[in-house]
Amino acid sequence: MIHWQSTIRRLFFVGFLSATLFAGAGGAKSDIIPPEWTIPDISALPDNEPAKLIRLGRDLTVDTHSLIGPGASPDKRYAGNALSCQNCHLEAGTKRFGLPFVGVATDFPQYRAREGHVGTLEDRINGCMTRSMNGRPLPDDSREMRAFVAYNGFLSTGPKQEGRGAGQLPELGRAADPKQGEVVFKQVCVACHGADGLGKRSAGTGAADSAQPFGAQPFGAPPLGAPPLWGPESFNDGAGMNRLISAANFIRSNMPNGVAWQSPLLSVQDSWDVAAFVISQDRPRKTDLDRDFPKRLEKPVDAAYPPFADGFAVDAHRFGPFQPIREKIRALQASMVTPTTN
Repeated sequence: MIHWQSTIRRLFFVGFLSATLFAGAGGAKSDIIPPEWTIPDISALPDNEPAKLIRLGRDLTVDTHSLIGPGASPDKRYAGNALSCQNCHLEAGTKRFGLPFVGVATDFPQYRAREGHVGTLEDRINGCMTRSMNGRPLPDDSREMRAFVAYNGFLSTGPKQEGRGAGQLPELGRAADPKQGEVVFKQVCVACHGADGLGKRSAGTGAADSAQPFGAQPFGAPPLGAPPLWGPESFNDGAGMNRLISAANFIRSNMPNGVAWQSPLLSVQDSWDVAAFVISQDRPRKTDLDRDFPKRLEKPVDAAYPPFADGFAVDAHRFGPFQPIREKIRALQASMVTPTTN
């Protein structure tokens, strides 16, 4: 169900944010062509209620665990794991090809194939809450939801820019190999995420802190360091990052942490294989995944949970290669088209 009043308010907010936040600030219009990737300066916002809401949205993105997760008071616990939003949306949702929020607010309302209907930005945020954060939905009228929407709107006030998503690396002509990916993981990823993939955080005892697995710490302590890639405190099996194409592109453009898309460390092949290793590990299960993508031919080729309309097995959807699946889907779609007559 679309909450039209909320959507109209949000679109109005996005469209006129620049004018309302800085009313009275003065300054001439600039004709300078912006650089390739520009982010609005949150530190330049005034001390008014719209700006406070934007700053809260950023804080929620960075410190999700403490503010609305297991580290928060029970009535505020919406996120259900050790992750923060910026573990996927890097640098508080501002990094180029790091799944940024930049420009996202202007995409909504938007048809969502996963739900099979048009959804709002609030719906999309709650998709993250229930899948990537393995939690429960935020109420649309909550201050936290309004803050997320405001922050997304703030980051969408600039010109349209290339750099959204996580990039698009060439696909392999073979299935991605999780066994080879394990080799890559041990060589490159263990230092941050741990040999067990459960992530690390400091013990919180001062300068001599030692890294400990997430699972060894009580939920009351906010996470520090690298996040868990699988296990009970990671994203569930309905999350976008549990799909091979999404994970491989993200890893190629951003990992190890600090790598930029222009100078990736991992090869194309290693990116696919290590992503296959990560998504092959145990993680929380989301209920009712069979309800996703009610129009089955709209289901992404790497959404590796049934039912499928194309006849391919789960592992084909999980590891590829994907071109044969795409060709079968196109043939099925073509067979459903009724030719017009003159």
